[in-house]
Amino acid sequence: MNQTARLDAILSTLSDQGSCTIADLAAAFAVSEETVRRDIRRLELDGAVRKVHGGVRLRDRRAEAPWRQRLNVNAEVKKRIAACAANLVEPGMTLLLDSSTTAFWMAREIASMRNLTVVTNSLETASELSATSEARLFLAGGAVNATYRAAFGAEAAAYANRFVPDLAFFSIVAIDAARGFLDHEPEEAEFARAVLPNARRTICLADASKFEAPGRIIAAEWSQVDLIVADAPAPADIEAAAREGRTEIRVAD
Repeated sequence: MNQTARLDAILSTLSDQGSCTIADLAAAFAVSEETVRRDIRRLELDGAVRKVHGGVRLRDRRAEAPWRQRLNVNAEVKKRIAACAANLVEPGMTLLLDSSTTAFWMAREIASMRNLTVVTNSLETASELSATSEARLFLAGGAVNATYRAAFGAEAAAYANRFVPDLAFFSIVAIDAARGFLDHEPEEAEFARAVLPNARRTICLADASKFEAPGRIIAAEWSQVDLIVADAPAPADIEAAAREGRTEIRVAD
């Protein structure tokens, strides 16, 4: 697991537990305590955590939700991917944006484009577009996951599936050569499996840390994804799987 993936995992752990010791994090991720200290310094610079004696805690769980903390992790890379993906969007299109933080940055990229229809299950993306864009906005509702600031479940998927998006943008936690596109949370993976097949074209937004990272549950197969927009070239086995699945990989400048 590289640093970007560990940073996300550390924030996820802290959102559940509030605080952790350096030793516990090192054991959990099978790295040295010095590696964990470097990760914590990075998160501290991002304003996401606060160091305490022998450990780390979220800076203020009441002031900033876990979703907002994830938004700021590796933000410049996510923005670069979002800007590249936004070049695919044309006026008049119908888009599906998932609840990922990269999709949120993409919403900012397309906010000024005219005559768009956007469907999303993300409360944050819907809020951003309703405040900054003239796009016709449709929010897929249902049971809200407070950590992800999004609606999941059968109701959200059924609503989203009323639309036939020209482009569906989604993100995941791992891309595996043999298994495809993986997530950690069953709710997120089930939503992706339900709605992606309805799109005319499906685009995965993924920074290079997602290549061969660990994942728990399949969100999409190679044959279901037309394009990956990443910030760096993929390893050889991912490239080979993409060719076999007819999935293009595009590297953001």
